[in-house]
Amino acid sequence: MELPANREIVLDGVNGSAIELAAEIDTRGAQMIELNVLRSPGKEEFTRIAFYRLRGFADWIRSDGWARWSESRDSLITLDTAYSSELPDAVSRAPETAPVYLAPDETLKLRIFVDKSIVEVFVNGRQCVAARVYPVRADSLGVSLRAQGAPAELRTLDVWQMASIYEGAESNE
Repeated sequence: MELPANREIVLDGVNGSAIELAAEIDTRGAQMIELNVLRSPGKEEFTRIAFYRLRGFADWIRSDGWARWSESRDSLITLDTAYSSELPDAVSRAPETAPVYLAPDETLKLRIFVDKSIVEVFVNGRQCVAARVYPVRADSLGVSLRAQGAPAELRTLDVWQMASIYEGAESNE
């Protein structure tokens, strides 16, 4: 699926508050890929996952007695909970941000677990960010994607609904 530049695509039929997502995205020339989970239809509540290609730090390397910046840069993954809840006592905090290295020709592979009030994001099996969220709206179930600056390609998307561990559990009474 083509992700057009600068336009949010709400994924019809992909929703839930207890889901697992596995996505592979060719970022192409996109500066940023955004994926929102627990998104209400009017975007009053959402939890934002953003991948910034080559926007992290470069390391100093030393060779032949000289120090210089490496030509290789990390990318960044962020998990932003600022709009995750309309609750008046849900205090905003800074996004969880972590560096992750992707080779120039490597696609972005996200594995995302949403379990009611926990969101965990794994990037290419090398980095993880996680946060607690407090969505209050019953309709905060949607998922959306967006490419910033240039188009990208969603190569694959697998979604699984997770069942409650309490359904069908025997009572201990």
